Amino acid sequence: VKKKTCGSKEGDSDAIVEVNLSKSKYPESVKHIEDSIANGYPEILTIDRPSAKNNRRASLKGIDKIPGKDLDEYPPAMSREGGKGASVRGINSSDNRGSGSSAGYQLRGYPNGTKYRYNITK
Repeated sequence: VKKKTCGSKEGDSDAIVEVNLSKSKYPESVKHIEDSIANGYPEILTIDRPSAKNNRRASLKGIDKIPGKDLDEYPPAMSREGGKGASVRGINSSDNRGSGSSAGYQLRGYPNGTKYRYNITK
């Protein structure tokens, strides 16, 4: 499997886009990703933006909000692998929103069906 970083958009259908996420900038988001993968959740994800709303609803069903925290999901709602059964963890709101914004920005321009994975940086 070929890997490409989020700056190169050559049409390699078997390539996996790497979304860089900084452990120092987004420590709680990165910890949730690492813990989830270590617990058997998929590392390779598939962009599926149209399912995000339904996936988010399914993954958060029956989970109480945590005051002062955002509920972070892995796999993310915007991935085909997200939804019911996702790992959900309360994390710092700015950490969650910053990491989500960073990932969304890096994946803009890639169509639904594109495979991606997180590349954790310092």
